[in-house]
Amino acid sequence: MPTLDVELNGEAVHDIDAPDAFVTDGPFPIAFDNDGRSTHVHLHFDDELDRVAAVDEVNHYVADEATRRVHVSTADVDEPVRGKLKIVTGYGSNTRYVDVRIDPSPDEPSEPVAVDEELSAPPERTPDVPPGRQVANAVDRLVRRGGIAGAVFGFLAVAAGVALALAVDSAVVWVVVAVALTVTLGAALIAVS
Repeated sequence: MPTLDVELNGEAVHDIDAPDAFVTDGPFPIAFDNDGRSTHVHLHFDDELDRVAAVDEVNHYVADEATRRVHVSTADVDEPVRGKLKIVTGYGSNTRYVDVRIDPSPDEPSEPVAVDEELSAPPERTPDVPPGRQVANAVDRLVRRGGIAGAVFGFLAVAAGVALALAVDSAVVWVVVAVALTVTLGAALIAVS
């Protein structure tokens, strides 16, 4: 995409240095390169050019020794359109005209895309979900269903039961802890499925 380069304040205040002519076949940027103090730039397309080219804003502020880019959108054209772009600085104290020609976009030949027969057939089976992703999905489902508090409470109860069973060393307590652990794991599996 060609760029229309415009130098501002180069040799004098409000000076505009731009090419005499500019040719493009689609949208283009105008790059205002300010070599001096801040300035305001006004853009205007003549009637012919205004039918196919446009800018969002016609007045632009360019800061001290800065570059400002302005996007010019263009319509698709069937034949070249010629016109003048008027560039004004210093609230009308200096004006420069650029002859602009917008050519039709070159037609790009559309070639069919070759698709391998192997890619056109659906896979024989769905790929396996990696274990890390399975854990993340399970935690996500548990959080969305509000089961975090229940899971934490269940595992704390099991941990307390195991600590009690170790302290008491009783077969009955171990059976109760095993049942509690089974119920907790079963509830967790139901919650994440």
